[in-house]
Amino acid sequence: MSKSKPLIYGGQALIEGVMMGGGKHTVSAIRRNDGSVEYYYAERKQHPTLQKLKKIPFVRGIVAIIESAANGSKHLQFASDRYDVTPGEEEALIKQEKEQTSKIQMWLGVAAIGVLSFLFGKFVFTLVPVFIAQAFHSILPGHTAQVLLESFFKLILLLSYIYLVSLTPLIKRTFQYHGSEHKVINCFENNLPLTVENVQKQSRLHYRCGSSFILFTVFVGMIIYFFVPTDPFWLRIVNRILLIPVVLGVSFEVLQATNACRNIPVLRMLGYPGLWLQLLTTKEPSDDQVEIAIASFEKLREVEKNPALINTIQHD
Repeated sequence: MSKSKPLIYGGQALIEGVMMGGGKHTVSAIRRNDGSVEYYYAERKQHPTLQKLKKIPFVRGIVAIIESAANGSKHLQFASDRYDVTPGEEEALIKQEKEQTSKIQMWLGVAAIGVLSFLFGKFVFTLVPVFIAQAFHSILPGHTAQVLLESFFKLILLLSYIYLVSLTPLIKRTFQYHGSEHKVINCFENNLPLTVENVQKQSRLHYRCGSSFILFTVFVGMIIYFFVPTDPFWLRIVNRILLIPVVLGVSFEVLQATNACRNIPVLRMLGYPGLWLQLLTTKEPSDDQVEIAIASFEKLREVEKNPALINTIQHD
């Protein structure tokens, strides 16, 4: 791995495309149904307060997650507006969709909707296992047993959800783009030219993936829950909700630690559970999907070096 290239790149799979993020910008490349490539860019807002918060351990994770959800929702909106729409016809459809948009979304905006969707999902995956575990309270009433049971159901719920959605054709293709994103970043970090041949030889798994982060929240949450009461039930619900930012913050630090240790023979195993989960959330991409990931990455690098290019980004 090159020590001269900072590990600032990350990405996100989109509908028929890939979003890549750098230090100052995010760029998406999507494949239109006529075979052309279209780009979308967004500048990372460098808010002074947020920049200070990003330097504080355990707090920086929360900031990064919210920021990622907000930025990612814009790119997802861009991709979904153009999915399976013939170039030239999207403006009329987007206008029609905007007229049908709910007042809540108009008021909150796309970025806020993305953040709220993430928080809603986190609440669901946090609280549903609590109620399921409580249903077995008469059989396994102990504190340790309840925490283990709750964590078990959370893991099963997570894996089942990912597996079931991966069976749908659209999500399967999205997971292929997810794999292409990882392959491109791995190729870059291994100092190889970004060609389709080189990229396809890379692993579709990556230590910094958000999938790993999600899995870490299950195990980190389990450890933290051992130190708070499970009875009475209402208190258990309250502390689970209040501990969500704590679990997220600690999980982010664990993710950062596993990435830092990935080249140390014994410690690298700490990241294996997250990599195993990526066997579900990523699929082997086709060559044309890898081309899109490369295009997004290369365009991001160009924009990072010369922001003035943003105004010249056009269809390819």
